[in-house]
Amino acid sequence: MNTLPNPFGHVPPPSPLRVVVADDNPVVRAGLTALLTGRADITVVAEAADGREACEAARAHRPDVVLLDVRMPGVDGISALPYLVGIAPVVMLTYSGESEIVQEALRRGAGGYLVHGEFTADQLVAAVRDIKVGRPHFTPTAAGALLSQLRQGPGPERPLPEGLGAARATDPLDTGLGPPRVPPRSTSAENLSHMQPDVAQSSSGWTSGRRPAAPGRAGFQLSAREAEIMDLIASGMNNQQIAATCFISEKTVKNHINRIFAKLHSTSRSEAAAKWLGTAPGQGRGVG
Repeated sequence: MNTLPNPFGHVPPPSPLRVVVADDNPVVRAGLTALLTGRADITVVAEAADGREACEAARAHRPDVVLLDVRMPGVDGISALPYLVGIAPVVMLTYSGESEIVQEALRRGAGGYLVHGEFTADQLVAAVRDIKVGRPHFTPTAAGALLSQLRQGPGPERPLPEGLGAARATDPLDTGLGPPRVPPRSTSAENLSHMQPDVAQSSSGWTSGRRPAAPGRAGFQLSAREAEIMDLIASGMNNQQIAATCFISEKTVKNHINRIFAKLHSTSRSEAAAKWLGTAPGQGRGVG
């Protein structure tokens, strides 16, 4: 007997997104795997502890998305990246927020860059889903690195820390994936316009866009650099992140902060941020 067609036109649900998680920390890998596999539309098909394993897993499983750490033993994430992007979209998911690393990762084809501590579980899941369809995601540290590069314009390339990205791809990886594919990347206003504001949030709940200036800021008499650093403090960045964003040392950041605190008559970051944003109790115009 012939089977009658489905009168309701039922369409089976799409297959879950297949993800490879690459991180040398087994606790981080386990946490990411548990988080992602708890979603009905996502499944982790493999884990990897270094760049070589990530390439082998990607070649074997042909995932939809790869989550890739930067600093891993043997073959690091930056070295493995050109091979991986030839198989699937890659999101850097890392504690490494140095500007030169962010820029090199994007040049080598990463579709997004998320720094631990700057996103929620739901934002990570949204990033995985969006990267699959070509929508990039960046957290504030990565967005700051791109903005700094855009403002400064083209200049000499800065070396990566600790020799990242220098692993030989033919012998150490031995993946049979052929020559690395490094798609051309440029940091342009068009690229920056595709950043997703729902992911680019700091610990204070900001998006990466700046709030309107609070009234009375001129009374603080901050220099242009001090005002820039105060904006970053108010967005929730720590000294290391500010140093990377502004291409200055942490010692220089601390010196600026000391001067800022003196001008704002503040003794803590939270007090200074409240005055800078105009939310301090009883705050009027100027320092008061």
